[in-house]
Amino acid sequence: MSAETRDPLEGFDATVHAPNRLRVCALLDTAGEAEFGVVQIQLGLSASVLSKHVSVLMDAGYVEQRKAVRDTRQRVWLRLTRRGQDAYQGHLAALRAIVGPS
Repeated sequence: MSAETRDPLEGFDATVHAPNRLRVCALLDTAGEAEFGVVQIQLGLSASVLSKHVSVLMDAGYVEQRKAVRDTRQRVWLRLTRRGQDAYQGHLAALRAIVGPS
């Protein structure tokens, strides 16, 4: 199937679709990279809930983390991988195809 005739729903990604994971992807897509604590505050999630969702995204290869010491504390920075960006953008396209033109 060519790119023009591909089913737009093909990009629907159940891993990205979960509301909190979708929000994490949206934030990281916009920010490029964000500290775990900032993501937690922005999304209003507990550290444990965010950690579980980030782990799922990391296991899928969608998010990577970078650890660095800042102000004598270890900080974790999150960013979407190229695969994660593609999955997120494909999922958005699938959602737009589902809801139709506005």
